[in-house]
Amino acid sequence: MSQFTTIQYLKAQGVARITLNRPDKRNAINFDLSKELNKALLQAKEDKEVRVVIITGAGSAFCAGIDLAFFRGMKPVDFRVFMETFYGEMTDIQRNLGKPTIAALNGPTLAAGCTIAFSCDMIIASEKVTLGYPEINVGLMPAMHLILLPRLVGKYKAFELCLIGERITAEEALKLGMINKVVGHDKLEAATDEIAKKLASKSPLLAKYCKDSFYRGMDMDFKKGIMDAIDILCVALSSEDSYEGLSAFVEKRTPAWKGR
Repeated sequence: MSQFTTIQYLKAQGVARITLNRPDKRNAINFDLSKELNKALLQAKEDKEVRVVIITGAGSAFCAGIDLAFFRGMKPVDFRVFMETFYGEMTDIQRNLGKPTIAALNGPTLAAGCTIAFSCDMIIASEKVTLGYPEINVGLMPAMHLILLPRLVGKYKAFELCLIGERITAEEALKLGMINKVVGHDKLEAATDEIAKKLASKSPLLAKYCKDSFYRGMDMDFKKGIMDAIDILCVALSSEDSYEGLSAFVEKRTPAWKGR
């Protein structure tokens, strides 16, 4: 089992919980946290007992973004390496994880903290959460969100969020379709665990097929995406889990998934 210093990694009942653990820095991201987050995600990917991954934050914040003290004065070539590790590698790992991931937002989620949250497949937020892209206020730009946000909320709201840099509440984010659900602060863990339990109850093989097809389809044109999904469905139908799921439905019993 890997040892971590900037995150916590716990596994129970098929769920891996990754907690960003720099509460004194509001879980701001430095190179160590970025690398350890990727390492933890890969550990969960390789662990056959893990069905679902939850990412949350320690203390009062989910993540305040990149640690500006770590970032200030960094040479462009070094910053490029950091960004490729954080933005590039993490996004690729998340998309190819083969297992559902949930961001449980326990507090302010800002700048690169939004990158972590939106790299996940689902987002559950405490009522105390605020989200925003304040980079423009400190002489930076929100990078990937200039590409991602218009797809989530449309051109005009995305431009406002990125170029004005003001925060929005969790309820506003919910109305914009940026997150799945807002719950009372003291109910966040229970609400997230409930969704994780539902996801973990599905066939791990079919969950992987669905996630793979979902993200490939987002990168394709409509017709090509449809045909790709059909191809994967045909492969899924030849699996033991598909036969087991159909048999269990007909026989009115709970399926016993084998992951193959």
